[in-house]
Amino acid sequence: MTHRQILEALSGLLLAMFVAMLSSTVVSNALPRIVSDLHGSQTGYTWVVVATMLAMTASTPIWGKLSDLFSKKLLVQLALVIYTVGSLVAAFAPSMEVLIGARVVQGLGVGGLTALVQVVIATMVSPRERGRYSGYVGATFALATVGGPLIGGVVVDSALGWRGCFFIGLPFALIAFFLLQRTLHLPVIKRPVNIDYLGATLIVGGISILLVWVSLAGNQFAWGSTTTAVLVALGALLLIAAVYVEAKVAIDPIIPMRLFKDRTISLATFASVMIGVAMFGSTVYLSQYFQVARGMTPTEAGLMSIAMVGGLFISSLTTGRIISNTGLWKRYLVGGMVLVVIGLSLLGTIDDKTSLVAVGAFMAILGVGLGATMQNLVLAVQNNVSMSDMGSASSVVAFFRSMGGSIGISTLGALLSYQVADKVTSGLAAIGIDGSGAESHSVPDMSTLPDPVRAVFEHAFGASIGELFLVAVPFAVVALVCVLFIKEVPLRTSNLDAEAEASPEVAAELHHAIASK
Repeated sequence: MTHRQILEALSGLLLAMFVAMLSSTVVSNALPRIVSDLHGSQTGYTWVVVATMLAMTASTPIWGKLSDLFSKKLLVQLALVIYTVGSLVAAFAPSMEVLIGARVVQGLGVGGLTALVQVVIATMVSPRERGRYSGYVGATFALATVGGPLIGGVVVDSALGWRGCFFIGLPFALIAFFLLQRTLHLPVIKRPVNIDYLGATLIVGGISILLVWVSLAGNQFAWGSTTTAVLVALGALLLIAAVYVEAKVAIDPIIPMRLFKDRTISLATFASVMIGVAMFGSTVYLSQYFQVARGMTPTEAGLMSIAMVGGLFISSLTTGRIISNTGLWKRYLVGGMVLVVIGLSLLGTIDDKTSLVAVGAFMAILGVGLGATMQNLVLAVQNNVSMSDMGSASSVVAFFRSMGGSIGISTLGALLSYQVADKVTSGLAAIGIDGSGAESHSVPDMSTLPDPVRAVFEHAFGASIGELFLVAVPFAVVALVCVLFIKEVPLRTSNLDAEAEASPEVAAELHHAIASK
């Protein structure tokens, strides 16, 4: 494809990616208001986010596998339709339960959009040139990330209220649908379909049960209870069964285990889990920090997010261009992860009194690091696999990053709930109020609280959210170590004869499989 043809096709793809990212970011600043209006708890706050992440995580490898079997354009359009249905249900949700269910449907669509855009770009563009176009993806990600909170904040403060946030993505989804129909023309290679439903069910079931345990333990039942033992054992058994099915039973597994014979893919996958835990697990609570701990409106909280997303935007575009020009990528991965570690460490020092200028600077450092890391980690993996495995390999990285995000959000959300409850109880006792029977793990409407009580909640949320970043630091350090051990392979300049240019381990396995048939 010519550069012009690629840009025309990218218009619809990037708009679809914008829709996917917008679904998460536009609602971020509305969450405190949503949870307050629907009488939810801190656990409910967490699960409005986790529901989407979990559905996205579960469906990403399935979408990736389908992209190796069916029309990629049709699949992207289907994902847009599923996203639209979920958004409409969420907009009219009468309760937290219905809203969380609608967010699951949204997540299924977002999983498709996230995985398929990467796969389609990989199909159109050689690895050497992909850095430039990955930069566009990163810039779109940044635009949605900064635009979402700003738009969402304005909408929440308007007459539309928080329900309006779920209507915002619909026009973009409609335009993306028709743009793709007009501009995206890829060959469809049909082959026998063997979708691994059993493996997908076991993976989703195992992860879901463990996340439910982490979220509810300490509130609904004790950490050391029989319920804990049953949930942990059941979740672990399902995941062990999933590994067995993927390795030994499935004809066409969702996660081909042979891919992990390649060191780059194994290290990049593990690094993706750690980045997901650190990035999603900590940053998702920033809007709660600004609104609850600092007394900002949703619009003001959205403006504060510019600091992190501005860094991500510039870093993503710049590193993408440089990588395309030089073919070298590892140094940017390493440098990006170093900045992520530094940014998280600095954010670990914040509380309800920290200068907002300092908080913004810390967020900018984290943003620059993430911009140099996220897209380029996918690029490193795509460069090491054959075109026949491009969909599976791309979605595996996205899958494990999303899984890490789900684990991080759920685990750190449970920790935040515990820390806030503890600090609120002790803070109320210090001013002569017995808070032992209060719903200290709930998210209050700060405007209705007396000043002394409000100060207690502000400090509790401010200090506790700062501590989440410190907890995320070790995960980022592990990701940095993984990146350091990834071997830099020069980026391929063509998608032709990709089999021969794939990593030796994967190529040997493929040739053996062909010979045996």
